[in-house]
Amino acid sequence: MAGAGRRESGQAFPIYVVVVTGLLFAAFAFVVIGMAGAKRSDAQGAADAAALAAAQEARDSVFEGLDLVGLGRSDWEDILDGDRLTSQGACAKAAAFASMNAATATCEPAPPEFRVAVVTDGGVGKSVIPGTEDMKANATATAVIEPRCVLKAMPPPTSTPSPSPSASPLPSPSPSSGAGLPSAIGIRCKGGVDITLDPSKPGSLAQLARKLFSVRLAD
Repeated sequence: MAGAGRRESGQAFPIYVVVVTGLLFAAFAFVVIGMAGAKRSDAQGAADAAALAAAQEARDSVFEGLDLVGLGRSDWEDILDGDRLTSQGACAKAAAFASMNAATATCEPAPPEFRVAVVTDGGVGKSVIPGTEDMKANATATAVIEPRCVLKAMPPPTSTPSPSPSASPLPSPSPSSGAGLPSAIGIRCKGGVDITLDPSKPGSLAQLARKLFSVRLAD
């Protein structure tokens, strides 16, 4: 009887080894799946950041090279509608942000949309599953620039009235009096926010652009 018990124990041991090995392999496989998921999440984060960076660069530079004093109403309407947005510098900014997140970006600009695809620089890493060390993650994201404001009715430019024939000639205005400067431009934004802009003293053009446009990731 004792010999039979030993034989049964000896026969069960290989099965036990096989089962334990299988369980360990399954556990390691789940770890690899988790690592792959984390790498995929990293790729998506890099794509989101790169796409937003591209759109924000395009938005912030919308006024670059423009003479605000010389713009007419139709010009301002085009700007506020987003028709003057360009992609200059946007893809370079996307590549820079992707690099900061250990990824390489491919940018497809089509203002007001910017689509970015990224590939992570590193793989999942060594594991029990062959080939995972070189397995890289991919992700895409699209950012959109949305207009927030419309142009209000623009008053005519201010000017010095002509003197009547019988009146004494008025002294010429000094250069600092503001005579002949373009009128302030009224802009109405979402939420009932009004902006009054003096084209001759616009302040930070990037800050102005951020008031006029919002940037978001596309659904």
